[in-house]
Amino acid sequence: MDPTLQYLIDLLDLERIEQDIFRGASHASVIPRVFGGQVAAQALVAACRTVPGERLPHSLHSYFLRPGDPGAPIVYTVDRIRDGRSFTTRRVAAVQHGQAIFHLSASFQEPEEGLDHQVAMPDAPDPETLPPAEELLPRYADRFWDPGVVELLLEARRAIDLRYVADPPFATPGQAREPRSQVWFRIDGKLAGEHDTPVTHVVLGTYVSDMNLLDSVLLAHGRGGWMTGDIVGASLDHAMWFHRPFRADEWLLYDTDSPTSQGGRGLAQGRIFTRDGRLAVSVVQEGLMRVPRTLG
Repeated sequence: MDPTLQYLIDLLDLERIEQDIFRGASHASVIPRVFGGQVAAQALVAACRTVPGERLPHSLHSYFLRPGDPGAPIVYTVDRIRDGRSFTTRRVAAVQHGQAIFHLSASFQEPEEGLDHQVAMPDAPDPETLPPAEELLPRYADRFWDPGVVELLLEARRAIDLRYVADPPFATPGQAREPRSQVWFRIDGKLAGEHDTPVTHVVLGTYVSDMNLLDSVLLAHGRGGWMTGDIVGASLDHAMWFHRPFRADEWLLYDTDSPTSQGGRGLAQGRIFTRDGRLAVSVVQEGLMRVPRTLG
């Protein structure tokens, strides 16, 4: 396995301390706190470790309570809420320095047949026609509060190939646009052997889902984001529904939009499609979105 992909797999793996208590490592983020996608993915791993293997997550609902310390491990405690005939429910608390930083509730289901329909996948160019981050980000280094942000971003997204369909928010600060964003993404490498499981793909999808979801809120107001210094923000909550199987190491289209923002908060919703048009995941997140006082 590619070393960068192995690093990500190892990061999302957990050490079992007791039957329902696990410990996860952290790594440096672009911002001085743990990346939200990491803690959400690790919490989901903890829940999955207490559920029969044939039951996969079909939804999760979570709250970011405090900034995580990237220099300290995170302890995950799982509460076995319910084990039913078809569904299993788990609640997970992530703790650092004696305080809860994140709560997650996840529901799992036995495989089952039923009614099936979905919305159509939106149009998007092929991902191979779009520039990778290594080409895109340096073009805008002069718009970031620190040109070194480029290297920090590339490091934070190691093992993730994420390609913007249109200009990202930091490319057009000051220019309000339609509150919609699209990216193609995949894990940069192929999963195989013991790591190539449905749960692994779901966990990796959860990890990436927090990377650019709030971009659509920024676009509506012509804000470039924290990298340009014209917004201060953080994820407040995060919900996902897993509809159909997908592979995180194959191209996925993440189509997002923002229906509203108000009161220092912005709401974003997203749909993740497989390349052949199947709706795999729905995502909703509300984020803290504050304009720095110096900007008004």
